[in-house]
Amino acid sequence: MFVRDVMTKDVVIAAPDASIRQVAQMMSRIDSGAIPIINSEILGIVTDRDIVLRAVAEGLDLDGPVSEIMTSGIESCLEDDDLREASRRMSELQMRRLLVFDHDGNVSGILSLGDMAVLNEELAGVTLEEISDDEEVK
Repeated sequence: MFVRDVMTKDVVIAAPDASIRQVAQMMSRIDSGAIPIINSEILGIVTDRDIVLRAVAEGLDLDGPVSEIMTSGIESCLEDDDLREASRRMSELQMRRLLVFDHDGNVSGILSLGDMAVLNEELAGVTLEEISDDEEVK
């Protein structure tokens, strides 16, 4: 099974100058916990956890730019990577999501633990267990 078989394909992106509030509203509207931040290149990703811990908990202005709270240093995989290999990568990196690219370098999806759980509960469970062993989950 390949990453493309389970990944979320309809990826919504945001610009770095979009407000934190706008990105949170996007997440609510599309029922997603992560939005890539892209200008002419991929700058980062914002997760629902970033919004809670870096904005709300710190009392930031929610109308400020999302670039203030995004996570940079995106980890990724290719859409034709083996799903088990992507799962191992997520475990090693202690990450719950990977950005997925096609061979032309375009974002084609996001792979999350939830995506894996839909088709392969055992694989998702093992991955989550390995990720959860670390105190600081990304």
